This record gives sequence, C-alpha cells and structure tokens, in this order.
Amino acid sequence: MSNAPTPALSFLALGDSYTIGEGVPEAGRWPVQLAAALRAEGIALADPRIIATTGWTTDELAWGIDGAEPLGEWDFVTLLIGVNNQYRGRSAIDYRGEFESLLQRATRYARGRGDRVLVLSIPDWGVTPFVKTTTASPQTIATELDAYNAAAQVVCEAHGVAFVDITQVSRERGAQTDMLAEDGLHPSASMYALWTGLALPAARTLLQR
Repeated sequence: MSNAPTPALSFLALGDSYTIGEGVPEAGRWPVQLAAALRAEGIALADPRIIATTGWTTDELAWGIDGAEPLGEWDFVTLLIGVNNQYRGRSAIDYRGEFESLLQRATRYARGRGDRVLVLSIPDWGVTPFVKTTTASPQTIATELDAYNAAAQVVCEAHGVAFVDITQVSRERGAQTDMLAEDGLHPSASMYALWTGLALPAARTLLQR
C-alpha cells in the first residue's frame, strides 16, 4: 500500500488589486490566507495561482487570462473584479455582461463545476481616506457599487455559484488605519483576514463536495 500523500487541490484566483494584495506581503493576500485557513482545517488546498493586476477592469482581466493560457483545469476558482469599472465610470449594465463572461470562464477552469467557484463582492473604497484625494462622492460610489454587486449576485445565482458579501465589513471597518495599506486605499492584511473569515465557510462547503 502506498503511503504517498494525497495531492493538494489546485486553486486559481482571478481578479485585480484586491486579489494580488496591493501593498501587503504575499502571505497577507486573502486567497493565500484562505488556502492556509482551509489547510488548517485539514483540506489539502495548494496556494493559489493568482492572475490579477492592480487597476484591472473586467476586460483587462479577460486579456490577462488570455495571456496566461493554457491554464488547464483547477479544483477551486475564485473571482473578484469590478471596482475599476466603477472607478472609470462604466455602467453596471456593461459590467454585468462582462462579469458573466468571466464567471463562465472561471467555471470552465473549474472543470465545468459552478459549485467549485467562489465570488467575492466588491468592497467600498468610498469609505477610505483616499476618496478625499478625488472628486468622487462616497454616496455615489456606494450606490454604484451596490448596483454592481447586485448584478454580480444575480449572475452567480443563475449559474449556481457561491457569492460572498465582503462589502458590508469593508464599509464598517474600511476607514480604520489598521485595516488599510500605506496608500490609504487598499486593504491591509488584517482586512483581508476579515474577508477570509467570511469566505471560509462557503469555501469549506464547496471543497468538501
């Protein structure tokens, strides 16, 4: 009988600055924290392959994925994208179509299993100190991001994909110094730990199927 260890489940994380963890060490990124938390529970999940760049919109993420092909198949795929669409003034209607296309790609990478894909909502950057350096209204940002997140949640429900709301905690804690990276905009590892805690139950359920 072989005593070889069980191969770790593979993990692909798709997104933008929030997934690559702008301004935090690699271990502080939420996908890396999530993998570590799942391993601590006995789920053999490898650290993620991350395809994400600060500033990416939905179409730019699609191009980034194109450039990374062939990506093959994965046991677990996460997606968090859209804040830069909102920042650049794009419509929620356009976002919905582009998000759905990305979600379909994520599902294909997950061997066609929507029950192995996890989506996180877009956090609200309007509560951060950075907003004071712009002409944007925090209320407008909140309203637009609510529309984006509502559209993403509807798409996820239609495709049987888990959707985790981290927006509320971003609003409750996102202005606190310890929850921010040095730039006053991006989350710190401590904020990402809160996201990880919210994503963990859903990820656990998906990976135990």
